[in-house]
Amino acid sequence: MPITVAAVRENAPNERRVALTPEITKKLKGLGAELLVEQGIGARAHIHDEAYQAAGAAVAEHADQVMIKADVLLKVQPPTLDQIKELREGSVIIGYLAPHTDDERIKALRDRKISAFSMELLPRTTRAQAMDVLSSQAGMAGYKAVLIGAQVSGKFFPMLTTAAGTIRPSKVLVVGAGVAGLQAIATARRLGAQVEGFDVRPEVKEQIESLGAKFLDLGVSAAGTGGYARELTQEERAEQQRRLGEHLKNIDVIVTTAAVPGRAAPKIITASMVEGMKAGSVIVDLAAETGGNCELTKPGETVESHGVTIVGPLNLPSMGAIHASDMYAKNLFNFLSLMLIEGELKLDFEDDLIAGSCLTHGGEIKHAATKNRVEGA
Repeated sequence: MPITVAAVRENAPNERRVALTPEITKKLKGLGAELLVEQGIGARAHIHDEAYQAAGAAVAEHADQVMIKADVLLKVQPPTLDQIKELREGSVIIGYLAPHTDDERIKALRDRKISAFSMELLPRTTRAQAMDVLSSQAGMAGYKAVLIGAQVSGKFFPMLTTAAGTIRPSKVLVVGAGVAGLQAIATARRLGAQVEGFDVRPEVKEQIESLGAKFLDLGVSAAGTGGYARELTQEERAEQQRRLGEHLKNIDVIVTTAAVPGRAAPKIITASMVEGMKAGSVIVDLAAETGGNCELTKPGETVESHGVTIVGPLNLPSMGAIHASDMYAKNLFNFLSLMLIEGELKLDFEDDLIAGSCLTHGGEIKHAATKNRVEGA
């Protein structure tokens, strides 16, 4: 009997993305799966039910009709406790599962004997790149952050020759050179700004410069091992902060992207630094959801301090729901393909990607760090 792969509407505030698109529906159908979606699943991403039906999916009127039949449920946001109760024991769920938060949800997945695969836990290997939802969604976040900065700023980004004379380009600083930061750098460059990139890892200098930006060297190196930064000493951090504060006085738009999974975002821009910035400057803080890289950031709000506008956007990938959904659904398809063998669902825990991303299975919490936190083992 073919397995049923299902998806429901995302009901979290401001969430417009979907975990299953008609394109991926068609591909899963080709692998022998049956597809079931909730009515109106793609409405906020401008995808009509007819597109799913044309791709081979059945459409159910209510979410509970979908959940009870799902062998595999694809999600963007973590399921609610009520949704977990509606899933059949032994079924599979794949998506963002926020393993670092909400212990009650993780206990519910365990007790329901759900095989839960958290895409945040996917090993960061070359083989996993096609499944890396963190990278695909971070790219959209970095892109949208710069557009927000350009919109809020009272200045042009590019240099322009006008009837009133030449207007100099805006100076943009991107803090953090991960996927979001590099996309922000590239986007700001496309808009014609004069761009700098800063990261505590000096080895990313080449990546920043390859995008046409200047690497901001504050004279303090946090080079560590394995591509990770080492922790700075108290003296090093103080010197870095002093130099950064001086540099920010000449910046028009700052985009901050520094985040650490499972931990509060590092505070990089202090209130005193903001006070020293030019009136009319803008900070767009991508780390707002985990507290923000700026001390004055308020998640989900835009505030002003000493003439500096500080934007704390939430769920930026959802602002680009069409392409973000396309990328996310492809990531999930590539991961699910590891388990779909000749139309049957087979969980091969010898596969490092399947094992590494497994949060719960068979009534146990499989991710060691989460198990230790939740069960105190």
